[in-house]
Amino acid sequence: MSQSRFDKSKLPSRHVTEGPARAPHRSYYYAMGLTEEEIHQPFVGVATCWNEAAPCNIALARQAQAVKLGVKAAQGTPREFTTITVTDGIAMGHEGMRSSLASREAIADTVELTMRGHCYDAIVGLAGCDKSLPGMMMAMVRLNVPSVFVYGGSILPGKAPQIDEIPEDFRNRDLTVQDMFEAVGRHQNNELSDKALDVLERVACPSAGACGGQFTANTMACVSEAIGLALMNSSGMPAPYESRDQYGEASGVAVMTLIEKNIRARDVVTRKALENAARVVACTGGSTNAGLHLPAIAHEAGIDFDLFDVCDIFRETPYFVDLKPGGTYVAKDLYEAGGVPVVMKELRKAGLIHEDCVTASGRSIGEELDLVEREADGRVIYPISAPITPTGGVVGLKGNLAPDGAIVKVAGIAEENQVFTGPARVFESEEEAFAAVKARGYKEGEVIVIRNEGPAGGPGMREMLATTAALSGQGMGKKVALITDGRFSGATRGFCVGHVGPEAAHGGPIALLRNGDMITIDAIKGELSVALTDAELAERKAAWPGPRKTDYASGAVWKFARLVGGARQGAVTHPGARAETHVYMDQ
Repeated sequence: MSQSRFDKSKLPSRHVTEGPARAPHRSYYYAMGLTEEEIHQPFVGVATCWNEAAPCNIALARQAQAVKLGVKAAQGTPREFTTITVTDGIAMGHEGMRSSLASREAIADTVELTMRGHCYDAIVGLAGCDKSLPGMMMAMVRLNVPSVFVYGGSILPGKAPQIDEIPEDFRNRDLTVQDMFEAVGRHQNNELSDKALDVLERVACPSAGACGGQFTANTMACVSEAIGLALMNSSGMPAPYESRDQYGEASGVAVMTLIEKNIRARDVVTRKALENAARVVACTGGSTNAGLHLPAIAHEAGIDFDLFDVCDIFRETPYFVDLKPGGTYVAKDLYEAGGVPVVMKELRKAGLIHEDCVTASGRSIGEELDLVEREADGRVIYPISAPITPTGGVVGLKGNLAPDGAIVKVAGIAEENQVFTGPARVFESEEEAFAAVKARGYKEGEVIVIRNEGPAGGPGMREMLATTAALSGQGMGKKVALITDGRFSGATRGFCVGHVGPEAAHGGPIALLRNGDMITIDAIKGELSVALTDAELAERKAAWPGPRKTDYASGAVWKFARLVGGARQGAVTHPGARAETHVYMDQ
């Protein structure tokens, strides 16, 4: 290949490598062993969320080296850097979860600052855990540079030993971390011994990789392909497979082609691409957190695409991929059945995919799907003509209890169980609710309300997996419902409504509820309401004492709480692309 592929005079890195005035800058690059040729090639940021916090991220460092080989082979100069992650599985169930959603913003911010500060021309971003995926994609769209996303891959499923101490239902299925959270509930209910719990925790997570069901990480990995930022089928292969490196190398080559063709992140992430992504979330029974992250990615592109837009697509999309937590299979099974390309091929048969959207390969979605030879296996991926249910696995709700919307995952919940009316049992925090659940301080038929856990009021919009898993472990997952202005883990199952907006801290109706108020959740009609008149709600609002005070009076969580907007728009912390007055790539 000839160096003439790239016109450095039009790329950001010219500000640090070209002309006599940049001799001091070039001396730094020589100090790091770069050659003259490498200094004058395009600079590609290779950003990873590698750390030792959890198995989700532990394989990213190796995969980054494969990306760098691809960049070099295509006449680019890779510059590797890392950013943070907060891993939800570790942060779950305690104060650490307040850091989780704020970490999404910190990831996007730190990637942006690194790219801007060093004038990199493009980015390949590798991420492995819940918030790191949308955070990395948000940075790509915010910078609007040629961008390729690489998912670190899912964990392998665990297997319980065939011993008497382990209940039969644990022995006869693949295990994920979801099973461990539910095992805690079974243990509290005296249905699981200390020894069984000890054995299960040693086998549930047997490898590197992100949580194995269609939880938030795998949901957003599917989004990365459907939205076009990742190469098709790159997200499916489990993390321990070293053959994943081939996707890393191909992604490095691909980003150089994008530079050459001047295809930028916002050329890829359009309104149509966001709709494609929402379709894939719906048909796979994906995490409710996608209802938060897709609007946030759209915001970085200056596209109006809020929770209601996402939920409109969910309502119109059949659910036909049988994945945990509502279904049977794990990410490895989806990969072996053909992955996201086969899923999107089924959607295309029903006219539910915009085929003209461009992807990281430079080809359109339609062109990519034309290359897919495999068909739905009827086991993991059902034919769209015979779906599991005719509407998506995630449903949006609205009503006098949620004027700005709410969201519930119904994948795996029979239609007759998708309507629930019961008296409110109100808790002011997750800890208060978890203590009550542990002590059986609730009754069958109640709607458990957890408030003050929204983006600003939490602060941090924590996930409630510990509480919901404990309910499931007690066998009460279908006998009570739960609503919150916080979030639910992608691993949550049961009738659990999150993202209720406006949140309690902003004086939303959830702040005004009292024990005994009759609440109706109707996932078929899309309703979340309380049996109070507008006058009664107004009277309570006038008497409302204001938001709960928290202990977070300084630091990053305080800063997040001050800046963050509502969940309906993605809980974002800055004005977004609509307020831009300059373009980074063209400066």
